Amino acid sequence: MNNAVPLPQNTPEALKNLFQLDSGIIFLNHGSFGATPKPIFEVFHNWQRKLESEPVAFLGREIGSYLAEARSHVAEYVHTNADDIVFIPNTTYGINCIAHALQLHSGDEVLATDHEYGACERAWRFHGAQQEIVYKKQPIPLPVVSADDFIDAFWAGVTSKTKVIFISQITSPTALIFPVREVCQKARKAGIITVVDGAHVPGQTALNITEMDPDFYAGNFHKWLCAPKGSAFLYARKDMQPLLNPLVVSWGWQSDSPGVSQFQDYFGWAGTDDPSAYLSAPAAIQFQQEYDWESVRRRCRITLQEIRANLHELLQTAPIAPDSEVWWQQMAAVPLPERAPQDLQQQLFQRYHIEVPVFKWNNQRFIRVSVQGYNSPEDGAALLNALKQILASA
Repeated sequence: MNNAVPLPQNTPEALKNLFQLDSGIIFLNHGSFGATPKPIFEVFHNWQRKLESEPVAFLGREIGSYLAEARSHVAEYVHTNADDIVFIPNTTYGINCIAHALQLHSGDEVLATDHEYGACERAWRFHGAQQEIVYKKQPIPLPVVSADDFIDAFWAGVTSKTKVIFISQITSPTALIFPVREVCQKARKAGIITVVDGAHVPGQTALNITEMDPDFYAGNFHKWLCAPKGSAFLYARKDMQPLLNPLVVSWGWQSDSPGVSQFQDYFGWAGTDDPSAYLSAPAAIQFQQEYDWESVRRRCRITLQEIRANLHELLQTAPIAPDSEVWWQQMAAVPLPERAPQDLQQQLFQRYHIEVPVFKWNNQRFIRVSVQGYNSPEDGAALLNALKQILASA
């Protein structure tokens, strides 16, 4: 007799009922800010209620053990040591911590691709200007074809002045997966510090920090892992942790009761705040395990594969990457033709109630489609039909 507990239903229809999204909107933009299912949101509120029931006990005596327990769960999920990560509000915050703390010298270069997220680029340029550091964007031509070609194109930007490499594992504007493990390996041999932007990674594709071996990594839990907003993590290799000074100085600096490391003292708790989003991250991991999220991701990719192919056929534009999970998973950017109206995003939302981003990158406009567990092939068909009508009247 089989006594195994059956898995909950994880069809698009069943999952859509678990999310709190407006039922009148076709939501194809999970990549921007994520969305949190009701069971995880309830855990989030339970933590808030617990905090408010006895704030002094919660924040004054118990917070350290709560955060340590949550860190142990998320560290196992991203395959690293719990003492090597701290919770942060978002990836941009983490990149600021690193850019602020690294002691570089005038003329040193931070090498990045030209596919990086604008807020993080601004962080490097802002902090770099204080030390006369050069933030250098290395062009990665489209379409990308192979990891070797990518490495060759990127590494052409390395000079004797390159001290830091900043690179996204999954890019925001082009939704491409870059071979960061190979970049980290090559950089370590060259004595170059690596900083990886993993904003779109947890929950969308497997992450093994130990195997990747970056010096620093920042990633969001509130996007594809579906944790509450304001839940992310910063990782630092043990030998790099002493380089990081706190972005916000609080009790952890010159601590009266030092913890396991200076890294944890400086970044583990910076003062009165609501840590409920951090503490809910383990619930997000558990939720995706219970709903067999690997199969959900596979289904999402198949759905996106069809949407992507139909968009290219309709728009008559070329793919920016091969049709391979090596290059993209649940998010894809498709170039738009010149005839597409400038207010396309607004028309899609206002006339057809479709939430999907349209933006310009390197003087080329793109539409970026995200497919999450609550999306169905019908959502893609609605987007395609709306585009057909809009282009016909353009």
